[in-house]
Amino acid sequence: MTEGRPRSFYVLAIFFAAYVLFLYGPMIAIYVLSFQGPQGGLTFPMNGVSTFWIAKLFKGTGIVDLGAAFRRSLLLGIIVMIVTVVLSVAAGMAFRRKFKAQSILFYSAIASLIVPSIITSLGISLEFRIIDDLIKAHWNENFETSMGLLTSGLGAHLTWTLPFGLLIMFAIFNRFDPRLEEAARDLGATPWQTFRHVVLPIILPSVIGIGLFGFTLSWDELARSSQAIGAVNTLPLDLQGLTTTVTNPDIYALGTVISAVSFTVIALALGTIAMLNKRQAAKGSDAGQGLV
Repeated sequence: MTEGRPRSFYVLAIFFAAYVLFLYGPMIAIYVLSFQGPQGGLTFPMNGVSTFWIAKLFKGTGIVDLGAAFRRSLLLGIIVMIVTVVLSVAAGMAFRRKFKAQSILFYSAIASLIVPSIITSLGISLEFRIIDDLIKAHWNENFETSMGLLTSGLGAHLTWTLPFGLLIMFAIFNRFDPRLEEAARDLGATPWQTFRHVVLPIILPSVIGIGLFGFTLSWDELARSSQAIGAVNTLPLDLQGLTTTVTNPDIYALGTVISAVSFTVIALALGTIAMLNKRQAAKGSDAGQGLV
């Protein structure tokens, strides 16, 4: 017990520390450089300390309107999150029983995880162009396009988020005890009451996790947005465009804001899950005391 650690421990510890620094060092440098003064540059040393560049994001930089792009990405991420949660829970409930073509539907749903993202984006773009041509040919020759943030863009992002949501729900229901539902039905609960008061409270932490996946995957998605988003850009697309034209810390401030939103969503999700687990533990403790 009094012997010191072997030399290999310190070698591995140094190697791990170097790896962590290599992994997160660029992020830390970006966060620091985003808080420069109005005369700030793209490299160290810093020129002043302020929130000038972060405030400027939402006023438009003269190249692109980053504030509008931020709002578009936020709106799209929230809608993707909601749709992913609803469809994943519904599919998870449906797949608990056997039905025809179940395997075909499952593999079709997760196929987009295998197909390269850029191919998926191009396919959705081609699909909507065919729809546009049909509309122009048969209904309105002046019609421009049906592609947009909440049409083709939403569909492209769902091809990325839904498979993750489905796989999570399948894993959850694979461990779910059906006797809990049988007990609720024996007590006279309707299917909706059983789902609302028995199933949903148990799976709710996982549902929040699916929402977290849906938002964060949509928030920084680039490849699937590149061809299918329509005439507007999301925040990652504008960020990609700025990497070759920016000459000030705008891009660093944008990276800081994107990271802050992601960390906030993660913190809220984890906090909500912890609160739900604490509440369930308290109910279980009260129930146990009642039995005693």
